[in-house]
Amino acid sequence: MNQLALLFAQADAADAQASGSSLLVYITAGGVIGWIIIALSVVAVGLVVVHSVQIRRSSLMPPAQVVAIRDFLGDGRVQEALDYCSQGSNDSFLTRTLAPGLTRFLRSPFGAFEIKQVIEEAGQEQAARLYRATDGLGIIGTVAPLLGLLGTVQGMIGAFDTVELSAASDSNYYAALAGSIKLALVTTMLGLIVAIPAVTLFTVFRNRIDGIAAETGQELDRMVLMLESSGADSGGPTGMPRPTAAPVAPGASS
Repeated sequence: MNQLALLFAQADAADAQASGSSLLVYITAGGVIGWIIIALSVVAVGLVVVHSVQIRRSSLMPPAQVVAIRDFLGDGRVQEALDYCSQGSNDSFLTRTLAPGLTRFLRSPFGAFEIKQVIEEAGQEQAARLYRATDGLGIIGTVAPLLGLLGTVQGMIGAFDTVELSAASDSNYYAALAGSIKLALVTTMLGLIVAIPAVTLFTVFRNRIDGIAAETGQELDRMVLMLESSGADSGGPTGMPRPTAAPVAPGASS
């Protein structure tokens, strides 16, 4: 039994070593293009980690900020709410979207009518900013299979060069031909291995941005309603002065 267990252990170790060796062989067989694809995969992993941390509800719309801003606006303390949103430690999708609206509310006599439009424009700008942040992952998902296709073309050209320049009786003919075809297939495989998860996660992050942006918009609508219900007045001049009547000359008859 001990000998049988030892044989199984040796077989497992050999399989693991062969698997690791074959993976390294595949990566090496891709040539320069294969290494470029591997480098792109490392960048993609880094982007996925960053987006996973940044693009989530607790980062873009922290519950503590929602509670604090509700308290300010519910009491009509618009300036305090703006100061809170402007603090660097409170920087988030929510505060960057709300702050321009509160600024307009305080500085314009028509701020109460303009705040919703300003908040909507700021929200679109912040959402576009998040979209641009995910473009790197989308570019990698697009470029990786194209690099794989380039490696395929390179490998096929090498294969036909081998057929053209070497005779079938040449001892190195089949090895050279197989190496060129292997290059063609390996680069395609590497490109797809990187592209498939990159494109998938790119779509996931885009959908997550859409969902959080919609949820933030609903919360901002509720905050604006609270601001309107609080009776807070917008800043700036209150309106055009009323025209005064012309002075009546002394002794003038009515």
